[in-house]
Parts: sequence; C-alpha cells; structure tokens
Amino acid sequence: MRFEVSKVLDAIEARLTTDPALARAVVDLSEVVRYADLDGGRPASLVRLGLLVDAFGRYVAEENVPVYVIAPRGLLSDTDLTSNERMVVRRWADDGKVEVVPQMDDRVLEVAEMLGLPVLTRDREDRFRATRPWVAEPGRLLALVSQQGGPTLVARVGRGEAVKPSPRSPLGERLLARLWKCPDFNCTTFGSGGDSDSPFADMRTFTSPVAQPPPALRAGVPTCPRHGERLKDAGPRPATEVLSVRIDGVIRQRFAVSEDQPIVVGRAPEGNGGVMLGQWLTADARKWISRGHVRFSLRAGEITAKDISTNGTGVRPGGSQNDDERITLHRDESRVLAPDDIIELYAGVHVGRAKLWSNGGVVQPQSVMAEAPTMAIRPVGR
Repeated sequence: MRFEVSKVLDAIEARLTTDPALARAVVDLSEVVRYADLDGGRPASLVRLGLLVDAFGRYVAEENVPVYVIAPRGLLSDTDLTSNERMVVRRWADDGKVEVVPQMDDRVLEVAEMLGLPVLTRDREDRFRATRPWVAEPGRLLALVSQQGGPTLVARVGRGEAVKPSPRSPLGERLLARLWKCPDFNCTTFGSGGDSDSPFADMRTFTSPVAQPPPALRAGVPTCPRHGERLKDAGPRPATEVLSVRIDGVIRQRFAVSEDQPIVVGRAPEGNGGVMLGQWLTADARKWISRGHVRFSLRAGEITAKDISTNGTGVRPGGSQNDDERITLHRDESRVLAPDDIIELYAGVHVGRAKLWSNGGVVQPQSVMAEAPTMAIRPVGR
C-alpha cells in the first residue's frame, strides 16, 4: 500500500509547476486534501490531489496538464497528513513544484488573476465577486462535482469543454516582465538557495529565473510569497514562447523556450531539460527520429528551429498538409518559424506554438491515479 501511494505521489509531482508560462490552473492544496467525501477516507489525504489533476486533464482533453498548487505553511505540519505526505509537500516546495505561503489569504486568486488562469475549487463564485469580479467570467472558476465515472470539473459560470486562455492582468504583465531577488539566504525561488559550500547544496533544486512564479503584492510592494521579504528588482526577465508536441492529433506535452535556454526535442535528448518523445512514438518513428532531433531557440521574439538529426526535419509553412509545400531542413540547417509554421519530425509527429491547437485531442488522458489503491468514489457535495 505504501509503495503504491508513493508511486501515485511521484506521478502527481510530474503535473505540478509554478512556471507562469506552463501552468494551466491554480489550486489550493489545503482545500483539496480535505475532500474526504471523495473516498470516505482520512480527514486529509495528499492522494486526493491526483483525483483533481485527473479531472482537469479530462476537462481540457489533454495529457500532462500542469497545475499551479499553493499550500499554507501549516499544512507542512498538519498531523492529518502522514509523515511521508508532509515530507513530500516539503520536497515539492523546496523543488519549486508548489508554492508555500505563511497564510493563504487570497493568494490563489491573486495568482489566477495575474496569470489569467482558472481556479479549481468547490467554493461558489459569489464568495469572491466582491474583490475579484473576474471569477464571474466563463471558465474562470471550475468546480469538482461527482458524476458517473468519477469526479468531474464543471464551470461555475458559462459552459464549454475547454479552458479558453484569458489575458494576464496588467499588473501580472508588469511583475512578470522582471526578475526578482529575495534577501532571504535560503530562498530557492527568488534567491541563491543558501550556502553553496554546504554538503547538501547539490541536493537542492532551484527555480530557473525565467520560470520564477509571480511575486505576491503586499501594500503595493512585490514580496516573496514564502518568506514575506520585500523583493529586489533583478532586471528584465528573458522572453519565453510556449510550444506544444502534437502526436497523431494528441497534444502530449507543452514546453517553454526562453531567450537564454534553447530546448532540444527528440527521441531521448541527452542531459536535463530536453523534451523526450520516445514514450509516445511507434516503432518506426523511434527508428527515424534521432535522440536529439531539433533544437528550438528564441531571440528577439523569433523562434528558430535547427536540425541536429540524422534524417532531417520537416517544416510545414502555415501548417500546410500539402507535401509539395513541405520544406526539409538537413543537419545544421536552421529556419526562423512564421507564427503558423509547424515542425514535423516524422509523419504525425509535430511541434508548433501552443496557441495553434485549441484542443488537446485526448479522449481519456492517462491517469496519475493508475497505481493508487482502490478507492470508493462517493458523491461530492457542492
């Protein structure tokens, strides 16, 4: 049982991010873990986050959809969670997978407004309208309800089966245009993360500057949400562009390319940070696509694709399906991509700007709960 739960928590971890470019929804972890009526189990269970993550994947019909999770500091010592669950939340916080704050206050709504993301909750929108009128917009507040087949997300306001992107708030745009530095020596999100000579230094995971989450705003001052310290402006944030991998009509993964970090996509790129496609490829596609096949870089707002493969990389201008218009890049050849251009690594294996595909194309996303001990799903109160 313990081994199965650990595997589920590892699967959930892969769907967590505080990267503003990649997050697709915002969640209050202290609320989710207490959805006891989902399984009739303990007062608090971290595994319930997996039920919500699965429901969100079904809602947007997409695999590997990352969520931005926020937790109050008190959850790290909440004895309703097991000691292993508390340890996991601390690890997620230290690795920048979740955001920990002294008090929740309205941090979930603050992040959602800045990033233009929906909130996954069971609260009603009328609780928030006075201070956050945007929650009344269609698709901005998604509620977990019980339906045949398990927990399901529905829009509190409006209808629809997809999360339509909302613009970031003007404040969010201003804050996310800058990098920030926390004076707290041990901050792994906005700081150096402590003593580099410490014997534990190589065990820490730091948030990449370009992936910094939005600062909290306290009395109009950008503040570290975890330490409560006033942040210092550390200069402009490198620009980013989000791309999607689409295989046989299904979006398998989104990834961000920044001005200071090119990304390699291939069957199994070497090193950290590459996008590995091997697990989704047919046997023939695995033979054709190189370990590192194409490198994407961003400069001055333009994305450049460079072929680094053995067999070449296709470019479909404007997304054209006409093979006569397909362009082939040979090894070390590059092309600046127009907004609607699609890169083709193999037939049906495509990479393009995330905004090109509004639907993930998945009928039943892979569940993070596949290894979970059997749970009896009970009706969910509203």
